[in-house]
Amino acid sequence: MILYGLKNCDTCRKALKSLPQAVFVDVRADGVPRDVLETAHARFGEKLLNTRSTTWRNLDEAARQGDPLTLIAAHPTLMKRPLIVEGDRMVLGWDKAAQAETGLG
Repeated sequence: MILYGLKNCDTCRKALKSLPQAVFVDVRADGVPRDVLETAHARFGEKLLNTRSTTWRNLDEAARQGDPLTLIAAHPTLMKRPLIVEGDRMVLGWDKAAQAETGLG
């Protein structure tokens, strides 16, 4: 199980605490492999992009219209977090539904 997130993100820390077996990957330091991003985008669509982030608000309109995967690659903090990957399963976020999907709900 791999948890993609930010080390200073409270939600990511809560998820990691609940999933001690997960390997943590800091998206700011290490990024997200392109194939993982492509699969996540195919599965979650627009939900993969965190449009409530400060980074998103600081982008101009032209940049916001760009390819979401290119935006996330350039600005990893634009990805909604955490992204939990285990084999073919992917879970986005850490709400009650995500916790239930990982077997913790």
